[in-house]
Amino acid sequence: MKVTEHLSKAKEPLISFELIPPKRGGDIKSLLSVLDDITKFNPPFIDITSHSAEVYYEETPHGIEKKIKRKRPGTLGICALIQNKYNIDAVPHILTQGFTREETEDFLIELRYLGIDNVLAIRGDDNGYQKPIPEGKSANKHAVDLVAQIVSMNRGKYLEENLLDAKPSDFCVGVGGYPEKHYEAPNLITDIKFAKAKVDAGADYIVTQMFYDNKAYFNYVELSRKEGVNVPIIPGLKILTNKTHLINVPKNFYINLPSELVDEVYAAKNEHVMDIGVEWAAKQVEELFNKGVLSIHFYIMQNSGPVKKMMDRLKLHKKIY
Repeated sequence: MKVTEHLSKAKEPLISFELIPPKRGGDIKSLLSVLDDITKFNPPFIDITSHSAEVYYEETPHGIEKKIKRKRPGTLGICALIQNKYNIDAVPHILTQGFTREETEDFLIELRYLGIDNVLAIRGDDNGYQKPIPEGKSANKHAVDLVAQIVSMNRGKYLEENLLDAKPSDFCVGVGGYPEKHYEAPNLITDIKFAKAKVDAGADYIVTQMFYDNKAYFNYVELSRKEGVNVPIIPGLKILTNKTHLINVPKNFYINLPSELVDEVYAAKNEHVMDIGVEWAAKQVEELFNKGVLSIHFYIMQNSGPVKKMMDRLKLHKKIY
């Protein structure tokens, strides 16, 4: 089913998850263990991130050298595994950053072959690497352009002409939203207008960046509705598990952490931080559900332990499923 169908048919609250593929050269064993854990909670869908090539800098005997790290593979294969082994809808992420429109179309066609009809269209972070665009090719600059390309395929319009057997695709398109605004946006209202442009281009739903104060989400939804954004807005959450998250999460995702949470984590021993994070997330979930939110999306990377603790804490595996 499409994500929007899961949402419209939901009679009880839903919890979905987002995973990241193994690093290049790794193996899928650890990810399979995570999948075995989270599929027990019967999620309606599971997102799998995508990663383009990126620049990194390495200290060498000759000084600091700029190098290119090739893209992290696995998104397509993992999505096929989720749908065919676990019978759960997979949502692969589609990026503008680092991919031509032709490569995007090829990827979307492969998804159709596999029966995958949900995608999340995002620009992707600027990783310092601008892939050269081959002559005769083109690239989407913004997420709104990517949404437009996917919607064009849904209408039967492909980049490659004379595809006699090509039929319209039927992708359900999700996009990102930022309750505390995207770091490149001048203010929240402008950022919401960017989100509306993606919806106007054909996006079917929004899933938000993580947040740790539900007021940010409720405010974002209220302002979005005033701007005419009427698609579902799914809140995204991530459980804090260690003290380094107090630095890394705000730094990498450009969000604020509530003082109460920060003070509690700083005052705790390292072995107690996960319990604090689980309890904080559990209270967020309880409030969101009590306010009528029907679906919550958890960013778990490759670690199912914190979510398992939270689900047990809330007894969600019994209450919902």
